[in-house]
Amino acid sequence: MQKYRLVCFDVDGTLIDNLTFSWQIFHDYFQTDRHKREDAKKKFFNGEITYRQWAEHDIGLWRERNAKRGDFFKAMSHLKLMEGAIETLNALKKSKMKLAVISGSFNILLEKFIPNYEEIFDDVFLSRIYFDEKGSISRVDATEFDMDGKAIALRKIAERENISLKQCVFVGDYLNDLKIMREAGLAIAFNCNYDEVRKAADVVIGKKDLREILSHIFV
Repeated sequence: MQKYRLVCFDVDGTLIDNLTFSWQIFHDYFQTDRHKREDAKKKFFNGEITYRQWAEHDIGLWRERNAKRGDFFKAMSHLKLMEGAIETLNALKKSKMKLAVISGSFNILLEKFIPNYEEIFDDVFLSRIYFDEKGSISRVDATEFDMDGKAIALRKIAERENISLKQCVFVGDYLNDLKIMREAGLAIAFNCNYDEVRKAADVVIGKKDLREILSHIFV
């Protein structure tokens, strides 16, 4: 019997290379108002607004800049799929493991780099931006499962699938992954620049090749 049954991935810096924070890439590209961004961020961390309200506020800044679907893809032109990502996902899928994305990132990144992601992942928790026929933002479904909410998403999947948290793996790299890493049976800090995250992880992988995680999962 396999030791692990569920493997969950972050997106920015984990499945997708050349970025730390996708929100920042889009803010930079659309040249949004930094003061408005900082004000909303401060309100969230002060408990004045929810994460979803913060996310919807920042996406609203892109709307103000008349952001089109094509612009988002131009903003992502320097990004690339993490080395070994497809081979890793295929190997895990072949072994009948459940796969999930739990991230504060966006559906459009996966649409660009893993077009069939809905078929690969059993669960996808991230923010979704929808566009109309003219390419304008028509609807936003901001995730509630970022920051501490990532651990809630993990528990939701595990409970539904009758999987122990000890049988769950999380692969991530950023400070918002700390709580979920402390709950997962195997926490892998991948391509991580934060000491606090590395200390919280069971395994630290510096080489930017996702296939490096497989030997720690198939035990």
